[in-house]
Amino acid sequence: MNSETSWGGPTALTDTVRRRLAAMRGKRILVVGDLMLDRYIYGTVERISPEAPVPVVRMTRETLAPGGGGNVAWNLSAMGARAAVAGLLGKDSEGRALAALLRRRGVNTDLALVPSGAGTTVKTRIIAERQQVVRVDREIAPSLTGAELEAFCRGVAEAAGKADGVILADYGKGALTQPVVDAALGAAKAAGIPVGLDPKNPALRVPGITVATPNRKEAFLIAGRADPGAGADPLSDSPLRDAAERALRHWRARHLLVTLGPHGMLIVAPRRPPVHVPTRAREVYDVSGAGDTVIAVCVLALAAGADIREAAEIANFAAGVVVGKMGTATCSPEELLAAIGGFAP
Repeated sequence: MNSETSWGGPTALTDTVRRRLAAMRGKRILVVGDLMLDRYIYGTVERISPEAPVPVVRMTRETLAPGGGGNVAWNLSAMGARAAVAGLLGKDSEGRALAALLRRRGVNTDLALVPSGAGTTVKTRIIAERQQVVRVDREIAPSLTGAELEAFCRGVAEAAGKADGVILADYGKGALTQPVVDAALGAAKAAGIPVGLDPKNPALRVPGITVATPNRKEAFLIAGRADPGAGADPLSDSPLRDAAERALRHWRARHLLVTLGPHGMLIVAPRRPPVHVPTRAREVYDVSGAGDTVIAVCVLALAAGADIREAAEIANFAAGVVVGKMGTATCSPEELLAAIGGFAP
């Protein structure tokens, strides 16, 4: 298959997506994994510090948004789905703020647990003149007792059994352990629903998963190969194709969707030729959270009856909308349709 869409022009594409959007509304998607709080501090720079050769940022405003699995859930909610999160929060003001932000968007937080001794992961980005100056991460590894882990796994399995799709949001912060993955996968398999993985930990076993969405760096990491650098055409990029096929076998996934930034996406499946989906971004201001949008919209589209090519195309357009915004962002159905309407094949 070549890089061109097989859906015809923008009118046919829009009609197809309208039908999928109608089917997506109200779908129940469970997000299992790491929950984080993104803090954005905006300001201006007018001088260099006399204490060190660094800019002095005069703060003008501050915003908070869900990060990690929370941002995946926000993206689902923005597209009309009924999202729920299963993860760990700290017993702190940041954890309370994150839970409130999620609930404000209609995200179910009943399985957002607050175990004793846990702290909320917070990523603080300082931005001046639309440029990120520095990011400061606060991470406290979660720790569950045996009883807490058992109860959490039961809750995940029960929620997954009632869902239309499951997303495993792995950001390497410790919430997505193998017992949790096993509980989610077992229930999802019994229910016959799609499961997506946004991967970080290569040790997790996810046999039979519907789709994994690594970026290029993660695909090479999982494959155990060094990345020689991107070529102009992903379909002619032999190292990329080899890494993707190895990653596909590693996860025993039905599909692999490798996100490639300005080069779009590469879809790989067993015994099928790879498919390249070119980027749909018009302007790029901030790529933060674009991967969250991809996994959210892709799994939601699959739950609504789309095939992998349709799901990848829809997710690609949604990510193109998100990278045109500053900070952690989402894409609405109206924005998605507007982006597709402006597409000229």
